[in-house]
Amino acid sequence: MNCKNAIGITKGEVRIKLHVIPGSSQSVFPAGYNEWRNSIEIKVKAKSKEDKANSAVVEKIAAYFNISPRDIYIVSGQKSRGKTISIKNLGIKDVCKKIEESLREL
Repeated sequence: MNCKNAIGITKGEVRIKLHVIPGSSQSVFPAGYNEWRNSIEIKVKAKSKEDKANSAVVEKIAAYFNISPRDIYIVSGQKSRGKTISIKNLGIKDVCKKIEESLREL
């Protein structure tokens, strides 16, 4: 699985393109790779109301990388399922390696 099209670096921060699936029975990251959208899929239990899904996305990814939620912010897509997030204080090689290893296990 090659997810490099979904992961990049801008202004020294790692950027990840996501496709969010809100209202799922369980929260999962990464939940898959969407080749058509070139994005990593994430499932969250929270509904997409009152910014709850966005908060759940940030919390889930922070827990996955074992970093503070303050090191993650949504760059674009605050009101859509397609989002780009930025992660501070992590290297792109480490991010890509961890995500690809997790995707192989699916």
